[in-house]
Amino acid sequence: MRSAARAVLVVAMIAGLGACGSTPKKNQSAEELYADAKEDLSGGAWDAASKKYDQIQSRYPFGRIAQQSMMDQAYAQWKSGDIAQSLATIDRFVKQYPNHPNADYMFYLRGLVNFNDGSGFLSRISRQDPTERDTKALHDSFDAFRELVERYPDSRYSDDGRARMRWLVNAMAAYELHVARYYYRRGAYVAALNRAQTAISDFQTTLSNEEALYLMFASYERLGMEQQRDDVGRVLAQNFPNSLYLKNGLPTPDKRWWQFW
Repeated sequence: MRSAARAVLVVAMIAGLGACGSTPKKNQSAEELYADAKEDLSGGAWDAASKKYDQIQSRYPFGRIAQQSMMDQAYAQWKSGDIAQSLATIDRFVKQYPNHPNADYMFYLRGLVNFNDGSGFLSRISRQDPTERDTKALHDSFDAFRELVERYPDSRYSDDGRARMRWLVNAMAAYELHVARYYYRRGAYVAALNRAQTAISDFQTTLSNEEALYLMFASYERLGMEQQRDDVGRVLAQNFPNSLYLKNGLPTPDKRWWQFW
């Protein structure tokens, strides 16, 4: 009985010690809390770091450390996969501290959060109806990077932002073409024409324009709109004289030209 009692006492003492260790230290200064959070952040303990940043902002809501903790928290939330919360923290920071010397980083981070949320978009496209997919993250990322380079053209993050904008423009144009092909293969030629036109009008400097013009030509052909077809054919020949589509011959109803895809 005495052995059993001692065992119970030891277990209780261990549990008590564990409970004390998990209890936040109420007397920690902002600097001490921030140092602990930074250690968690460096070790990849994103959730633990985020909770400590919450404590800093709750206990010490004013000053440089509170501002820095909000910036770091947005990063930790992003890395933990909590996209919505990260974006909310970024928005809160920008509204509260619009003139902060590191505000450019927050616009850059907003672009990154959405970029990584949408950059795998095209690789996920399959036989599923592509018109059901949401490209909001791609557009939001582009808008964030555009705001960054317009507000802070000389920011250390602006060159990377510009590079990502170029990628995003081509990605969004490629998506419009993917939808246009989808419609064309199903005989929805007007819808295919509209999406190909969007790829050209909204993304004029991309590598997708050649195929977009070709899709427009083919759609007009199928719709029996000969004048419009010939006009687009001339534009295609003028802008892309070495086009693969031109080398293989522009499509007629008896040619299985869609095999070029």
